Amino acid sequence: MLFSSSIRQLILLTLVCWLLTAAATPLAYAHSASKTVLVLGDSLSAEYGLVRGQGWVSLLEKKLANANITATIINASISGETTSGGKTRLPALVDRIKPDIVIIELGGNDALRGLSLSASEENFRAMITTAKKANAAVVLIGMKIPPNYGKDYTQRFFSLYASLAKEQKVLLVPFLLDGIADREDLFQADRIHPIASAHPLILNNVWPQLAPLLSK
Repeated sequence: MLFSSSIRQLILLTLVCWLLTAAATPLAYAHSASKTVLVLGDSLSAEYGLVRGQGWVSLLEKKLANANITATIINASISGETTSGGKTRLPALVDRIKPDIVIIELGGNDALRGLSLSASEENFRAMITTAKKANAAVVLIGMKIPPNYGKDYTQRFFSLYASLAKEQKVLLVPFLLDGIADREDLFQADRIHPIASAHPLILNNVWPQLAPLLSK
């Protein structure tokens, strides 16, 4: 009887250990499935002229929470940021945050200042390389500028995004303000920055490219 009791205790202990391990497994899996998303953008992502919480990045956080998708969104966007500034800031951000996904929403300020497209292209390429070296997926967000900057410049600027996305094999949102740019009622008085009601539309433009990365 003494021997049998010891065996029963051993079996019971083994069973308890197995149950504890099994119970912990889903939690570990859920944690490993969680993603950290870094948004590196300019005023269009930094809620310029808006009440905090109305921009598309904030709306993304709310969308994920409502869908019970575990993710951490870090908005490192700065109004007035250029691709040069983004290239300079990204390495430290990546080292500190260790993102799984990097969204690059830059270039508009380069073009509005008439900066060299070749320099912008190299800055984008450097940012993409930095993100890839950190094993982060990249979503590149395209932008357009008004035609008064000259047909050749505006076309070359816009095509730069698709060309880089193809070359670097990264996901592309063709145009952040698709369905918005031609509607004056969706812009602030400066005709550059969208009003709050436009930001759900902006998120709708980004979401199709971002969603598959969050589910991987």
